[in-house]
Amino acid sequence: QVQLVESGGGLVQAGGSLRLSCAASGRTFISYTMAWFRQAPGKERELLAAVTWSGVSTYYADSVNGRFIISRDNANNTVYLQMNSLNPEDTAVYYCAARRASALGRNYDYWGQGTQVTVSS
Repeated sequence: QVQLVESGGGLVQAGGSLRLSCAASGRTFISYTMAWFRQAPGKERELLAAVTWSGVSTYYADSVNGRFIISRDNANNTVYLQMNSLNPEDTAVYYCAARRASALGRNYDYWGQGTQVTVSS
């Protein structure tokens, strides 16, 4: 069982940056693939970025590639999402997720409660 708690959301102006954090509980964090999703009102949940346990393999959606960076600190059971060059279209609730697998994928087993990110124009 893994529990995930996101933090770092808030209000930022267009062009600004935010760093989201996701603290995970559980001794098996190191073996899980971790990801960030977001969901805007009226839109489907979108997989933004994922990282394998080693940090070597990553995935980025086209919508954030080159602007967002996912990373993880296995010693502190934390995964991060550095978000740069934010624009109003990035406004959404951002979720951290964990997958009981060592490979990248789209199906995740555990979810955080979400953190709101609002980008003003």
